[in-house]
Order: sequence, then structure tokens, then C-alpha cells
Amino acid sequence: MSDLDLFETERLVLSGWRADQVDDLVRLHGNPNISRYLTSSGEPWTREQAAAALASWIGLFNERRLGKLRLTRKSDGAFIGRAGFGIYSPTGEPEIGYALFEEFHGEGYATEAAAGLRDWFFETGNGEHFIGFADTRNAPSLTVLRKIGMEPTHVDVEPGGLSCQFHIYRRSYWHAR
Repeated sequence: MSDLDLFETERLVLSGWRADQVDDLVRLHGNPNISRYLTSSGEPWTREQAAAALASWIGLFNERRLGKLRLTRKSDGAFIGRAGFGIYSPTGEPEIGYALFEEFHGEGYATEAAAGLRDWFFETGNGEHFIGFADTRNAPSLTVLRKIGMEPTHVDVEPGGLSCQFHIYRRSYWHAR
């Protein structure tokens, strides 16, 4: 593991980003099939948007050991997407999120990363709960949230304008596993 690597799961390495990796994020979120569930416009991210997101994630990781992390596959080092915790601006709560390149959908990587993040969150004492949400039309993402044990709470419009199903995972759920 490198000094940017945070932890590993069975098949993945979750690590921090470097500013020179913005092109990878542009490839991921520049894909309209990936970006369609990120904002109400569904527009692919520009290089400027990707650079701003990357700077924000790097800053959040440095300040709070949170932030979206880079996902690479252990077997071959392939960059497959990102997963991690942001801060949900309306409430200040940690929120889990993930996005993978289409060719890696359906392989269980998002669930593996999310479960690893759930455990890491509570093992490192980051808080008493985190939230997660997904566009109500994004069945695969909603399935990931349920598979890691998150409890549905409500449907609401998030700041990006999407109608989302919100979920919560509390430390008490984790201890009861």
C-alpha cells in the first residue's frame, strides 16, 4: 500500500487522490451515463468541475479523514471509480457515495467498497451515524445501500435537484451485526 492508501477490501484498494489525477475523474464523471444520477441536469462534469470536486475531496480527507476515495482493483491496479464520504451540506452529516465506470457495474465492487467504508467509518470513530441517498430511479445504487444494512428514512429533493431515497446507518446497527 502507498502512503495515500487508506484501506483494502478483498478486491479493492481505497486511497486518497492526488491533484494530478483529475483526468481520471473527468473520465468517470464526464460519462453521461454516470453523471445522470448526480444532478437534476444530469450533465457530464467539465474538467473544472472535476478539479473542484477533487480539491474538495482532498481537503476533506486532510481535515476530517473523510472524502470520496479512489477505487483501484487489487488484481491489476485498474482505476474503477470512486467511493467515500462527503458532507451533506443541509445537515452537516457524513454521507456515503460511490460511482464506478460502467464496465465494472454488476460485479459487486460498489457493495464491497460501501461495506468496507461502513466498517472503516465506525472502526475509526468518525461518528454515530452516516446517511446515504440515491436518485429514486437508480435501483442499483439503492440496492447497494440496502445491502450494507442502511435503513430507508424518507424521499426528498437533495440540493442538486434530484428526488432521492434517503437512508441512515447508525453505530448501533453496526454493533448488532
